[in-house]
Amino acid sequence: MIILLVEKYPDHLIINLDKLDYSASLKNLDRISEKPNYKFIQGDICDSHFIKHLFETEKIDIVLHFAAQTHVDLSFWHFFEFMYVNSYGTRVLLGAAYEAKVKKFVYISTDEVYGGSLDEEFDEASLKRPTNPYATSKAAAECFVQSFWERYKFPVVITRSSNVYGPHQYPEKVIPKFISLLLHNRKCCIHGSGLQKRNFLYATDVVDAVLMVLKDGKPGEIYNIGTNFEMSIAQLAKELIQLMKKTDSESETEHWVDYVSDRPSNDMRYPMKCEKMHRLGWRPKVSWNEGIKKTIEWYEDNFYNWKNAENALEPFPLAESFFSK
Repeated sequence: MIILLVEKYPDHLIINLDKLDYSASLKNLDRISEKPNYKFIQGDICDSHFIKHLFETEKIDIVLHFAAQTHVDLSFWHFFEFMYVNSYGTRVLLGAAYEAKVKKFVYISTDEVYGGSLDEEFDEASLKRPTNPYATSKAAAECFVQSFWERYKFPVVITRSSNVYGPHQYPEKVIPKFISLLLHNRKCCIHGSGLQKRNFLYATDVVDAVLMVLKDGKPGEIYNIGTNFEMSIAQLAKELIQLMKKTDSESETEHWVDYVSDRPSNDMRYPMKCEKMHRLGWRPKVSWNEGIKKTIEWYEDNFYNWKNAENALEPFPLAESFFSK
């Protein structure tokens, strides 16, 4: 997102505020780090005094709020931190942006706020039924965002996106994790049956959607950013193994898969209706075959952009062991 903004809008100053938590890497922004219209500021959205000072000293007229704790497994163990960062941090940003009379505030949410579904397709008016602490914290943050529209008519917009993949993603997420494990000659670790399905969107398609919402999205509205392309986690592993290990053999493919116990809650699908985005003129452009090829190539060259990248490949303690204590 930042790379595109900096390169596409040279007359606008793009400020990147980031805490530099474990999943961040400034190497991902080497391409634009010296550009005159780019500025990096290290800071925490939960630090209300810092955020207030930032909005008072910088002329900020648009906020794209991506900042969040997002690792679902981790959220079972650190639910307070997820609620604090994702919900309270959003409230801090909203308050400072409102006081600064920001022209538009776009909150990046997730399809997971809907909860899972086997057949129902979710539209923007569907009830929120989150089933894990991460999704719950994002749903709670949405309530703060919507309250600023209802009470103050502050120009907020919410987007709910399908799973995003592509370059620059810390390898704890399923696609970069499977790619990185295979690059290190390690097996893909699948929770449960692997029959859970996810809709995958390439990163640049999501960036295009957010820019369209920024330009044409109506204040107070919610927009689903999704795709009809859907794949099970087991099929994802199979395709990556066949691509990266150059094999069509079923037995060879199975050799690279390791099935483990499932999460306490693991939604089967997040099917969304995206007609509102289609009416704005947006549809995904990058095919799965093109996007996954670019993604594999990027991780072959850039896996070590993070000093702690190999930590992301280690199995995470399942939440069920937390609940059993």
